[in-house]
Amino acid sequence: MDATLNRIALEQAKAMAARDTLDHDVLGSFSSRIAPAKAGRAAENIAYGYDSFEKTLDQWIASAGHRKNLLLPKASRVGVASARSATSHRTYWAMEIAGDYETRPIAEGKRTPPVAKRKTSAQPCRVKLLGLCF
Repeated sequence: MDATLNRIALEQAKAMAARDTLDHDVLGSFSSRIAPAKAGRAAENIAYGYDSFEKTLDQWIASAGHRKNLLLPKASRVGVASARSATSHRTYWAMEIAGDYETRPIAEGKRTPPVAKRKTSAQPCRVKLLGLCF
């Protein structure tokens, strides 16, 4: 999961819910909205109507175009959000998928200390996507 992608997804889901319309360009072009993620490649899946992520994901998996986005080559980060329309009470979903991030070379003599490993939760994985458990 990626905080920047989660924010982009939330902004998209809220904008679609506020206008009660399913539209990739509701906040502007995808390329301008995804730019803060600084990814080499990215894709977006949007949907409405399902109250759960699992049902929404099933719909995306069943759709050739959406599945292609889910399987984006070199994708390593994802952001997901939903928002409910006050008018129709539909739930709007947005998923941002990104990867192919450039690695910055470490300047000689400026090594960063290793990051401590996070404890994994004991909850079972309900859905696994891009190596992430939801």
